[in-house]
Amino acid sequence: MGSRPHFVDDLARGAQDAAASPALDDTALLDAYSRTIIGALERVQQAVVFISVERELADARGMRRQVGGTGSGFIFTPDGYLLTNSHVVHGATRMTVTLADGGRFHADLVGDDPDSDLAVLRIGSPEPLPHVELGESGKLRVGQIAIAVGNPLGLAQTVTTGVVSALGRSLRSTSGRMIYDVIQTDAALNPGNSGGPLINSAGQVIGVNTAIISGAQAISFATAIDTAKWVIMQIFAHGRVRRAYIGVAGTTTPISRRVQRFFNLAAASGVHVMEVVKGSPAAAGGLRTGDRIVSVDGLSIDSVDGLQRALDASRIDRIVKVAVLRGTQLLDLDVTPVEQTG
Repeated sequence: MGSRPHFVDDLARGAQDAAASPALDDTALLDAYSRTIIGALERVQQAVVFISVERELADARGMRRQVGGTGSGFIFTPDGYLLTNSHVVHGATRMTVTLADGGRFHADLVGDDPDSDLAVLRIGSPEPLPHVELGESGKLRVGQIAIAVGNPLGLAQTVTTGVVSALGRSLRSTSGRMIYDVIQTDAALNPGNSGGPLINSAGQVIGVNTAIISGAQAISFATAIDTAKWVIMQIFAHGRVRRAYIGVAGTTTPISRRVQRFFNLAAASGVHVMEVVKGSPAAAGGLRTGDRIVSVDGLSIDSVDGLQRALDASRIDRIVKVAVLRGTQLLDLDVTPVEQTG
């Protein structure tokens, strides 16, 4: 037989030298990026939870059966309040939360807001629980590190990393309402990541992972934590999120440049009123089918989603000025929104 190749001898000598050398401290081999990721994870991982739910559904024959589901969440107070996605827990008859250390707790629903796809749960524990620090999504910049933690496909405590790809996106929730100021990231998400935290390099939560685009790669979305803070405060104060209702159905419609210039309108589109609900605040305020809504309290309205965004809780039960184009006139109508109930 011929002699073996020289590289085999080189490999053998290398293995012998490595075995004879003292073990290297792995931390010395970590680059700055790795140390940043590890440090951020150490601040949050113990507060990330696995959520399993049971729902009672009826099949085509009307027979009731129990259906299970899973998702992620994170504890944000030491006394056991946690945040997750509404679609993870909505309609659940039973919710169980498993902590990173294996502890299991029954969870109670504190408040659920399908319009923002967020929900607050609470678990009871005799001891203070590890919890995250909530950051400020308003200070985010495109390109900064984004780290997602969750339980995709039931694989607990899975970590993926990327960057903030874009800010200020809009995403339609399961209720049909738009969620605004959504964070786009390329940190990989899969079913089961829903409700888990998106964190920055300091280990602060900057978003709640909520959605992916089926068939797309490296395009994931998270509800901004500033939005989540507002929802949490509403749920703590009222047990729900309060929004204003005026009672119109409409569609986004363009406004000609000539009309826009003549009336000095800020936007080139508005909301064409297709229907005014009988007995609604809009009807009482004089809105008519065919009107084009262009502003609410001086805030330019360029779309149906813009109108939804303008009708927040601050306008419930107080007179607001709704500017509409009607024929050749620009009219200011007084409308008093009420609280949306369904």
